[in-house]
Amino acid sequence: MTKEPKSELKILTPVGMLGYGIPEADFWRGIDAGADAVVVDAGSTDPGPYLLGLGKMIVAESALERDLELILAGCRKNRIPLLIGSAGGPGIARHVDETIAVIARIARRAGQPLKVAAIYADVDKALVHKRFGAGQVTPCASAPEATANDIETSEHIVAQMGVEPILKVLREHPDVDVVVAGRAYDPAPYAAFCMLHGIEDPGIFWHMGKIMECGANCAEPKGRVILATVRQDSFDLEPMNPLERCTPLSVAAHTLYEKTRPDLLSGPGGVLDLNGATYVPITERSVRVSGSVFRPTPKYLVKLEGAAIAGQRTVFIGGIRDPILVGQIDSFLEGVKRRLHNVYPELRSGEAQIHFHVYGKNGVMGALEPEKDFVPLEVGILGEVTAPTQDLATAICSNARIGVLHMPYPGQMATAGNFALPLNPMENPIGPVCRFSLYHLMEVESPLELFPYRIEELA
Repeated sequence: MTKEPKSELKILTPVGMLGYGIPEADFWRGIDAGADAVVVDAGSTDPGPYLLGLGKMIVAESALERDLELILAGCRKNRIPLLIGSAGGPGIARHVDETIAVIARIARRAGQPLKVAAIYADVDKALVHKRFGAGQVTPCASAPEATANDIETSEHIVAQMGVEPILKVLREHPDVDVVVAGRAYDPAPYAAFCMLHGIEDPGIFWHMGKIMECGANCAEPKGRVILATVRQDSFDLEPMNPLERCTPLSVAAHTLYEKTRPDLLSGPGGVLDLNGATYVPITERSVRVSGSVFRPTPKYLVKLEGAAIAGQRTVFIGGIRDPILVGQIDSFLEGVKRRLHNVYPELRSGEAQIHFHVYGKNGVMGALEPEKDFVPLEVGILGEVTAPTQDLATAICSNARIGVLHMPYPGQMATAGNFALPLNPMENPIGPVCRFSLYHLMEVESPLELFPYRIEELA
C-alpha cells in the first residue's frame, strides 16, 4: 500500500559508495536533521569488468561492515529504512547475500531484529539467448553488436533494475527495515522511496537521485554526506559538513557527470530531460532544483552487463631517463613489439596481446593526446601481456622486458642500464583479465520480470 503523501521527504546519503568511509559527525547531523530514509549506492562499473567477471566485491568486507554499523545505528535512532543499490559492486546474487550476512552480524551485536528484503538482478543465459535470437538485444552506447559467444562465455550477467522492483518491495512490505538490491540503476532506490510517499513528478525524483547517488560530490569542496529535501515540485540539496556548500554552479556541474550529452539522461523506462532545469540558491550552503522532465520511452529496456575472462595477464614497470631513447621511445617500443611477434606466433595470430603504456608521453590519452611532439625528461613504461595461460603471458612479458632493457637503438651511448626497474620480481602475474562481454539493452515483458525478491527476518 502507498504511504500517506508527505509535503516533504528528507533523504540522507552518507557516502557516494558504501564502504568508502563515512564522517560520523556529518552523518549524525543528517540523522538529527530528520532524515526519513538512508539511501546509499554500493556498486559501479567504474572499476571495469573484473568485479563482475570474477565475482569480487568493490570494497573489503571490513570496510562494508564499518559503514553499515554506523548507518544502521542512525536508522535505528530515527526508525527509518535503509535502501542499498548494487550490492557489493557488480550487484550479483552472492554479493546481495554477503551484504545481508554482514547486516545480520551487526543486528545480532546490537540485539536488534531487522526485516530485510533481498532483490536479485542475475539473468539466466538461456533467457538472454532467447531475446538475442528475437532481435531484442541491442548495443548500449559504443558497445559492439553482441554475439551468441559473448552471452555463452559470460561468467555473470546482471540486469540493471529500475524503480519498479524496489517500489514493489516497499509497498508489499511497508515494515521492511533494509532493502538490499542487486544491480540497480543508481537513482532507482531514491525514486522508489519518493514514489512510495506520493511524490508524483518523476522529473524531480530521478534528477534528485542522479545527483544524490554520488554523495556530496556536488558540493564545494567535494564531500560525502548530503541531505535532500524533496517535495512535489522541487528538491533542495545541503551537505552535512558545515565547511562544504552546494551552489547552483556546483550542483549544475555535477548534473552533467557521467553523461554522453548534457541535456538528456537515459535510464530504465525513459529519458530525463534536463533542458528546463533551474538551480536556485536557498542559503549560502543549499540549492533548490526544479524543472526537469522525465519522458517515458515506448519500449521498456534494461541494460545488461556481462563479463567474460579474456585471458591471463602479466605486467612489468620501469623508467627511462636517457634523452636519446626518450626522444625515440615510440619507434623503439614498436621495434620491441616486432621482435616479439617474430618469436611468438600467439602474438601474430592475436591469441596473445602486448601493450606498452608510456607515462609521461601519451600514457593517459594515447592516440588522442594532442601534444604528441612533446619530449619529456623521463618516461615510465608499463608493459602488459595478455595470453591464454599465465605461463605464456609471463614468458612473453619477460621477453618484452628484456627487449626494453637491452635492444639497441640509434645513438645509444651505453650497452645496458637504460631501463630502471623498481620491482623484484620484475614480471608480476596479475591473473585473469576480464572484458565486458555484454553492455547491451534488452527488451523486457515487464519491469519486474527479471528481479525476484525474498524477505528475511534477522533476529
